[in-house]
Amino acid sequence: FSLKELHSIFPWLVESIFGSLDGIIVGWNLRCLQGRTNPSEYSVALDFLDPSGPMMKLVYKLQAEEYRYDFPVSYLPGPVKASIQEQVLPECSLYHNKVQFPSSGGLGLNLALNPFEYYMFYFAISLITQKNSPVTHHVSPSNSAYFILVDTYLKCFLPTEGSVLPLPSSNPGGAIPSPTPRSPAVPFSSYGMHHTSLLKRHIAHQPSVNADPASQEIWRSETLLQIFVEMWLHHYSLEMYQKMQSPHVKLEVLHYRLSISSKHHGSPAQSSYQALHAYQESFKPTEEHVLVVRLLVKHLHAFSNSLKPEPLSPSAHSHTASPLEEFKRVVIPRFVQEKLYIFLQHCFGHWPLDASFRAVLEMWLSYLQPWRYAPEKPPQSTEPLPRSVSEKWAAFIQENLLMYTKLFVGFLNRALRTDLVSPKNALMVFRVAKVFAQPNLAEMILKGEQLFLEPELVISHRQHRLFMSPTLGGSFLSSRSPAVTDASFKVKSHVYSLEGQDFQYKQMFGTEVRNLVLKLAQLICQAQQTAKSISDHSAETMASQSFFSWFRFTPSEMNGSYTGNDLDEIGQDSIKKTDEYLEKALEYLCQIFKLSEAQLTQMMMKCGTAQDENGKKQLPDCIASENGLILTALGRYQIINGLRRFEVQYQGDTELQPIRSYENAALVRLLFRLSSVLNERFADQMEVLCSRDDFVGRLCRYHLTNPQLVQKIRYSPVVRDTTSQNWGPRISLRFLASYRTLISLLMIYFLASWFYIGPAGCTFIILIGYFLYAVIMTFFFEGWKPHEH
Repeated sequence: FSLKELHSIFPWLVESIFGSLDGIIVGWNLRCLQGRTNPSEYSVALDFLDPSGPMMKLVYKLQAEEYRYDFPVSYLPGPVKASIQEQVLPECSLYHNKVQFPSSGGLGLNLALNPFEYYMFYFAISLITQKNSPVTHHVSPSNSAYFILVDTYLKCFLPTEGSVLPLPSSNPGGAIPSPTPRSPAVPFSSYGMHHTSLLKRHIAHQPSVNADPASQEIWRSETLLQIFVEMWLHHYSLEMYQKMQSPHVKLEVLHYRLSISSKHHGSPAQSSYQALHAYQESFKPTEEHVLVVRLLVKHLHAFSNSLKPEPLSPSAHSHTASPLEEFKRVVIPRFVQEKLYIFLQHCFGHWPLDASFRAVLEMWLSYLQPWRYAPEKPPQSTEPLPRSVSEKWAAFIQENLLMYTKLFVGFLNRALRTDLVSPKNALMVFRVAKVFAQPNLAEMILKGEQLFLEPELVISHRQHRLFMSPTLGGSFLSSRSPAVTDASFKVKSHVYSLEGQDFQYKQMFGTEVRNLVLKLAQLICQAQQTAKSISDHSAETMASQSFFSWFRFTPSEMNGSYTGNDLDEIGQDSIKKTDEYLEKALEYLCQIFKLSEAQLTQMMMKCGTAQDENGKKQLPDCIASENGLILTALGRYQIINGLRRFEVQYQGDTELQPIRSYENAALVRLLFRLSSVLNERFADQMEVLCSRDDFVGRLCRYHLTNPQLVQKIRYSPVVRDTTSQNWGPRISLRFLASYRTLISLLMIYFLASWFYIGPAGCTFIILIGYFLYAVIMTFFFEGWKPHEH
């Protein structure tokens, strides 16, 4: 094919592979393509899209001719799309000199992208647009072709060792030129103080672009990273968007919008409501999306930590530092930190309270631990002691203070609303506590908070300086950073650039957060008690299984109560894991916040996990009233999280309760009619007999008294029916309809036949034996009715 033909089919080819932007065309469905289920297609796709494969060679060939391809602005992330449509240029240099209006005017904006940018735009955005792809089998995101390609591109264009993969030597002209500056099609105002591209800064003193291959590697690396960050992380609501802007920038944007409101290329200006609505975006990241972002975070840490040691002489550095080394120095603070912080805040505030939050949690913890991806190996030790965090990471921790402190508070608020008896939720609490309990980490976070809270007098000689965004420079790993006295300014700059000048900081080791930690510790103790009670209940249930269990008859069904719980299904092994996770999490929290034994003892006394006299859990917290028990807010929380529960009991007429699975329906109805006839005919006589004070009266009360008059019922928190009838003495024959009773009688008659005792004689013996048993029991338990089930 000629270059002209390749140029014409390139957009169609890209769309055929990654799918259309509106999601209608699925393309190759790389997110669901796995080697286990489709090995041949999987291998072909990876080979074709490899950085040195045919597709990328085509990209480089078209790149050499400086072709341009239109990408609709309407499919960009919400904040970027809205700002471009209002002619406010985004701060990211990726969009500079690329926005063009169509010749007919209007809002049909496009980005004029070179082939490499166009290919990577489609590749990155397919993770967002292709959400409803048909899946006929279980897909593991980390084994999909898309996930593998992301990892491959990161390793190729952001290498931790060596340099970027060289361009094909067969290209005309030797090297592929970087994008040439282009005049903007329309005047734009920048809403931020955007930084200068590393590429432009590096080649400013170069006589020729093509003469410096290093400029090509940094251009591809920077473009790839910017596209990934913009497509995957630049999504948030209007409130978050406005919070990111400093006051002077907001004022600049306002003045600019007012100045162009009357000359919007002949089209009417957007109304205020439309402008605000344009920034709104219903962004719901998927678990796969978060896993890909975690892969990006982990690789960027490894990429940044692969920075070579700097020469001692500053002059030597100025001549030997390559663009890639400079890029490693600023890659996290300049390109990732701001948008990742907002992305994590969005996830912490909107993600469902279920176990799927583990993906977000691990992505956050990966960012917090750059030392895990450092090239140096931990020292070998015979004792499995936790590795202490080196002091060299203090600058990273201080300049990412909100990542540690504010998001930790956000996690606390989530943990307080989850069911910690669940092993998956308990594991998440354990993971966070274990990470923050690493030796020396809490001390460095506390030091960062102290630097932020230092009085303004410490930096009074620099009051004329603005608290600028971390994108304006600086490196977390640079040894040429200002002196220690400048650390306070750097921490304040980080906090105010992310949250604004009016931000009220909540100290991680302050009283308010400490109280939240104590509440979490209290819930951990309650969850441990709940898990123990579930384990004991399960053990008792297994031990109480009898010969009659196959008739679906259990003691809980006998008394009309249900004491089960959905957590009974998690199994003994899971309960043991839950207890281990919670025990270690509580230990780590005590290490982090220096909780004493006295505080733990006092907290456990308040948590209400004491057992009542029957060895069962207490009722949920409630208030007694004339209408029964009324749940408090704490009681509702205890029920929702499975910490306590009411014993569900049937509180109506025992003769009218629903027919049970262990009863014969026909016999229940027949015996009810017979009992009703006897009770109507002999009601007065039974009342007289039961009112006697002698032994005969006690014996009659043992057989005929209504159990609800002698048993104390613990009501559920509902309005008690004060008009319920108090039933008098009566005969109840319903126990004869129980399969267990019938089987027992049949076995007795069968055994009696072995001794040549007929049915009449056996019945007489049964009645005599029961009468003697009843006489004995009458002396001790007047109100106990064994024939009432």
